[in-house]
Amino acid sequence: MAVLKLYDTITLDIYSALSESVLELPFIEGGISAGFPSPALDFIDLKIDLNKHVVKHPSSTFYGRVKGVSMIDAGIHDGDLLVIDKSLEPKHGKIGVCYIDGEFTVKRIFIKNGELWLMPANSAYEPIRITPENELLVWGIVTHVIKAF
Repeated sequence: MAVLKLYDTITLDIYSALSESVLELPFIEGGISAGFPSPALDFIDLKIDLNKHVVKHPSSTFYGRVKGVSMIDAGIHDGDLLVIDKSLEPKHGKIGVCYIDGEFTVKRIFIKNGELWLMPANSAYEPIRITPENELLVWGIVTHVIKAF
């Protein structure tokens, strides 16, 4: 699948999502045993297209490659690929790709007592309190994290 790099920042590379391609791969519907092998693996005939599974709104979905470790306790690590949906509403508790004061960052959105905070998931980083002096755009909401091992 070809992608177009849209932004290259300190914390995130953002790519367009081209969902026109189809790539159906074998899918094990009942899950994969982490214990004894299952004889059902001999009868794999279902297919899954990851584009259809992770991209719900093709015209507003993008990919972002994470740079940094501010979200490691949320399971988001340096080098992970994020699926970002710009059509979803920012809500308390969601992980957002935020454009704040000219920089992209990935943080959990936290709203309490009428205040908005961008919360890291790593105790080495400070929460960011949003004030009227900040320029903030919640660019999109993270829907999936794709990891390479």
